[in-house]
Amino acid sequence: MTHVWSTILSPGGKWSGFIKRGKCIRFTALEEGANVSVLFYNARDLTERYVMSDTLKSQFTSHLTKGHVLLSDNGRVLASFLEDSVGWHDPIAGCTTREKTDAKYGVTTYQIQRNEYFRSGRENLITELARNGLGARDLVPVVNLFSKITTDENGQLTFQKNHCPKGATVTLRTEMDLLVVLSNTPNPLDPKTEFPAVPVQMEVSSSPQVEEDDICVNNRPENRRAFENTWAYYDLY
Repeated sequence: MTHVWSTILSPGGKWSGFIKRGKCIRFTALEEGANVSVLFYNARDLTERYVMSDTLKSQFTSHLTKGHVLLSDNGRVLASFLEDSVGWHDPIAGCTTREKTDAKYGVTTYQIQRNEYFRSGRENLITELARNGLGARDLVPVVNLFSKITTDENGQLTFQKNHCPKGATVTLRTEMDLLVVLSNTPNPLDPKTEFPAVPVQMEVSSSPQVEEDDICVNNRPENRRAFENTWAYYDLY
């Protein structure tokens, strides 16, 4: 794979950008306990975006890892989980809000703390969406990379501590031209009462060609149908 670009997402940081299909996006936790909230949109038609319900339902799963794909609301594959060292990423818990951030970590403001104030995931994501011609109504459920959320028989969700070690990595392959929106903010179910300070490296490189035995294509029959929809979309463009 040919290296294209890299950056460091600072604690509380945010980022958005357009990434072409056929790229690998590798995230590395530079300290333990990372969480990066991610959104995906079709770069050619921003009304098409990641849909949590179809992604989980069609793959019979409540978490994401190697072999899983992220589906759009048009039944196409936006991105695939190509490699994963931790084995579980959270698509359920959502992102932090201003109110819950203030209640858990203490009230901070930009006017007083300047760039050291505690950012919330919702604010970060909406800011980046606005930079790309979208807004709050375009905010959909996020994928929380590096976090593990489990549930008991009563439906109680629990954040699993010590799931993400320092150096943990996950690599996503872009199957469409994407607008990617990121927020390096805590998982809302993380019980820690100190605002996590975990930088995350993001690296973009070229992706190897998708082969017939590709794990993401063949993980489920539903995956293959979604890939076929995606390939047809680009064949006809």
